Amino acid sequence: MKTNQKLEDHIGEWRSYMKKRRTLHSTDVEELEDHLQSQSQALLESGLDEDEAFLVAVKRLGDIDSLTREFASEYSDRIWKQLVLSKDEGEEALVDWRDASMAVGMAVAAAAAIKLPELFGIPIDGSESDAFFYARNSSFFVLPFLAAYFLWKRGLGWIDCLRLAVPFLAGAIIMNLFPFKMESHTGLLAMLHLPIALWLAVGFAYSSALWRSHEQRMNYIRFTGEWFIYYVLIGLGGGVLMGFTIFIFEAIGLDAEHIVQAWIMPCGVVGAVIISGWLVEAKKNIIENMAPVLTKLFTPLFTVLLIVFLAIMIWTESVIDVKREVLIGFDLLLVLVLGLLLYSISARNPEAPPGIFDVLQFLLVFCALLVDLFALWAIGTRISEFGFSPNKVAALGENLVLLVNLGWSCVIYAGFLMRRRSFTSLERWQTGYAPVYFIWAWIVVLIFPVVFNYQ
Repeated sequence: MKTNQKLEDHIGEWRSYMKKRRTLHSTDVEELEDHLQSQSQALLESGLDEDEAFLVAVKRLGDIDSLTREFASEYSDRIWKQLVLSKDEGEEALVDWRDASMAVGMAVAAAAAIKLPELFGIPIDGSESDAFFYARNSSFFVLPFLAAYFLWKRGLGWIDCLRLAVPFLAGAIIMNLFPFKMESHTGLLAMLHLPIALWLAVGFAYSSALWRSHEQRMNYIRFTGEWFIYYVLIGLGGGVLMGFTIFIFEAIGLDAEHIVQAWIMPCGVVGAVIISGWLVEAKKNIIENMAPVLTKLFTPLFTVLLIVFLAIMIWTESVIDVKREVLIGFDLLLVLVLGLLLYSISARNPEAPPGIFDVLQFLLVFCALLVDLFALWAIGTRISEFGFSPNKVAALGENLVLLVNLGWSCVIYAGFLMRRRSFTSLERWQTGYAPVYFIWAWIVVLIFPVVFNYQ
């Protein structure tokens, strides 16, 4: 297999390490080395450099070979330092400045887009009708630029660009030509669901137009989790920056609050979406992603929370209060549970046997399923008493969509714990179910306003 000299040197270190630590049959070494070279070459072709490709490949090989795991532990720190520290003069820098420049350019374009309406008399801090305009079009100030970044990065052609443009054009027409009123429930539902629909559309560009691929869907799920973490961290840093901006200018008698609210905050909010995406791309496949680590931390905590909640609700014979804010909160909780499940799946070795963490995951999903059933019962009772409304139907549909996912996930996980199903079947169920959320989001955006007469 074709490899370059630097990669051969790394593999040579691995080979020497294997020979020093124990006596292996020559065929075993050849088989492991061939696997290591194949993994490294595939990662090189995906865009990683030699150090990155070897580091990730040897880490993956460590999942199936204990001695290679020791090698990865001993050598990864040295190679990691080579990745993040400045390289010698004349060597190629770790950061792809062409890629970084494109990301910054798209972030600036998004910032310009959110300020563009002001040229037409629609200030971002203006009247309620102005705020309604920005709320309706919030997705279009940023997601087209994130999609454009991935279209450029993946080298997709004009046909794929035109395909991706269809959902964005459809969303823009719906949000700006449908006669929504500021107090419209269907308008609010459309504004909440359109970003979900368009975020899934961005996945088409991220996956190099290979959205039917199970692996590419899982990659986009991983990207979404990492992106969210980076975005929150940037947001926290941005909040500190804005606070100190106001503070230091007040110290010299100047009021910078208006500048912060009208310029720094909106431009930073949209620009950070692109920069977060670029950071995830720049750091992907190196060492360990953050989302699975946080998943291992919060899964036991949320499992205990749901068990205690269900026990108290049953003991006190309480029912879920069917208010819009409560329903949104419970839906977010169920989505968070699915997120914890997804990111544990994304980082787990599918060949590993069931363990204690799998039992915790099953309990978490099972408790979430019970909470969903109680919420559906409360929604059904409310509908039978007061009839249908856009909010109640949307909540009913979303909980049914989540119910199917959670229910079948429980069945598959139980089969895995009893060693009757493979873990891969759970992963494929989650990635295969992703289009259902896309379809439901578009139903709420496109069909609900017409059926409920834009109420």
